[in-house]
Amino acid sequence: MAKEKILLGGGCFWCVEAVFSRVKGVESAKSGYSGGDKQSANYEAVCSKTTSHIEVVEIIFDNSIIELDDILEIFFEIHDPTTIDRQGADAGPQYRSAIFYNTKEQELTTLELIETIEKDKNINIVTKLYKEVEFFVAEDYHLNYYNLNPNAGYCSFVITPKVQKFMTNFKEFIK
Repeated sequence: MAKEKILLGGGCFWCVEAVFSRVKGVESAKSGYSGGDKQSANYEAVCSKTTSHIEVVEIIFDNSIIELDDILEIFFEIHDPTTIDRQGADAGPQYRSAIFYNTKEQELTTLELIETIEKDKNINIVTKLYKEVEFFVAEDYHLNYYNLNPNAGYCSFVITPKVQKFMTNFKEFIK
């Protein structure tokens, strides 16, 4: 098994975590914060929009089962990478579209895929790429939120459509 790790920020971390927890080859999808310091790595501080943190999901995957290209294609399909600091009604710098890579290969693969998607779909992707910095796991009540609260309003109206989009468009990658 060849494990790889990448941090993905695509709006609310509950959405990204819910999708990637269902992806074959993903060993772990964990919500958290990245881009800021440890003292401000908590939900209340991040929501104040005064930290530099982004809500992200740490994805640990087996690249012998699913390749980075596939992870990124799913990511770009389940969120809107063309809006700055916003995903639907969720607005603020903590919701920006971001990828924290940890190898030069991941950076180059991501840049190539962005270029291809922009050309194929005639869109301008605003996703920011960052060299990986420290990841801080979210508070316990945020972890596995969708699976524990599938009937909550936000889950029903925002997350379920993203999960369904993944299940429809990426059948070969469903666990």
